Amino acid sequence: MGHVDHGKTSLLDALRSTNVADHESGGITQHIGAYQVTLASGQKVTFIDTPGHEAFTAMRARGAKVTDLVVLVVAANDSVMPQTIEAINHAKAAGVPIVVAINKIDVPGADPQKVRLDLLQHEVVVESMGGDVLDVEVSAKKRINLDKLIEAILLQAEVLDLKASPNRDAEGVVIEARMDKGRGSVATVLIQKGTLKVGDIFVSGNEWGRVRSLFNDRGQKVLKALPSEPVEVIGLQGTPSAGDDFIVVDTESRAREISAYRQRKARELLQVKTMSSAEHLLAQIKAGEIKELPVLIKGDVQGSVEALNGILSKIANNEVKVHVLHSGVGAINESDITLARASKAIVIGFNVRANPTAREMAKRDGVDIRYYSIIYDVADDMKKAVEGLLEPELREKILGYAEIRQVISVSKVGKVAGCMVKEGLVKRGAKVRILRDSVVVYTGQLSQLKRFKDDVKEVKEGFECGMSFENFDDLKVGDMVECYEMEEIAVKLTFDV
Repeated sequence: MGHVDHGKTSLLDALRSTNVADHESGGITQHIGAYQVTLASGQKVTFIDTPGHEAFTAMRARGAKVTDLVVLVVAANDSVMPQTIEAINHAKAAGVPIVVAINKIDVPGADPQKVRLDLLQHEVVVESMGGDVLDVEVSAKKRINLDKLIEAILLQAEVLDLKASPNRDAEGVVIEARMDKGRGSVATVLIQKGTLKVGDIFVSGNEWGRVRSLFNDRGQKVLKALPSEPVEVIGLQGTPSAGDDFIVVDTESRAREISAYRQRKARELLQVKTMSSAEHLLAQIKAGEIKELPVLIKGDVQGSVEALNGILSKIANNEVKVHVLHSGVGAINESDITLARASKAIVIGFNVRANPTAREMAKRDGVDIRYYSIIYDVADDMKKAVEGLLEPELREKILGYAEIRQVISVSKVGKVAGCMVKEGLVKRGAKVRILRDSVVVYTGQLSQLKRFKDDVKEVKEGFECGMSFENFDDLKVGDMVECYEMEEIAVKLTFDV
């Protein structure tokens, strides 16, 4: 894991070519998402090539600890960057130890010591700085210190005492799954315990099946898979999800029974999903199930984000505290929602909004997004949450979003925005925000709403309209108009923590 262009793919390719079982660099099928390197000593190391941090955390969101170690790749000439920080936060959220690979030590401007110092700011302390995180200076392109990186991985594995018995029924986790036209549902499974054999009956997530065929990371047909071996499994009745468990059972009737039960529970969970994530989180705090209130912060500028980090990190009582999982500048995106879902966190947007895809994901997954424009309002709400006294008297209700397609100057009126309602509806007299690149540039009232030349009360999704705003003329094509109203919430959440 690591920032874009820091050499993750190059390092994977370099490690892959060290495989004594296959000297051809391109000899391993990549779509499986995992492969094994066999060392001269006979030891094997399995690398998972997850397609981004989202997939990594999505697996954890379903309760699966997929990896034993994270190799954090940081370029020596670029040091710690936004995706590096994101990778660190995802690894910490998953509770997985880190080995740092300081890559590109051969390029001009390389400064490995700066990387180590920058990592200190994110609570990653390498051994040379007095910590317990292993770090290795490497060059993927010139193949420098690849053996030392493997040694560091093996040393960490020895410290963690990673062992699994092959003499039992197999258990594992689905890395990825897809529907293949010729072979039906195909799942890439990492075996974690036991031995998987052709003919075994299994349950995976809500699905079940019988192993018809197994293929290893080179696309070769095999009869069995041992612990830590990634294989493609053919024989599923349906397509599971990444992160789903994979468990061998005794009989087909037992597999059917478990699958039916899980499918029924999934439907029931979907039907009763009426409580917001924040309320659910508070209920867990009340029950003593959790001891911290996890939050994720996104803001318009770095100064605001740092201020919120400082304020929220100090909020705590004797039993519960606020824990900032991740913070950053910019719109709330899909990766933020995935991390929040995995960690049951509240997402705080300070003068920024979620992009459309992230909004849909949050709605689907029950992730609570709270928008603020005043820092002290954030602090007050989080204090109340920790104290179990969250009593929101007023709450924003988002009505809809419209995109400004054209800006027209009208005498005696000012500038009027020609808009297309993209989601929900807009209402005359409602409160509005103008979003430019997901950052709030105006908050006020919608003063006029027209369809053609007629004043109207509301305009629904898919229709065009004209809008003007109180005391604001700095309109630009492409701006988004967020229309909302304040509603009173009668529900009162009070409990002792």
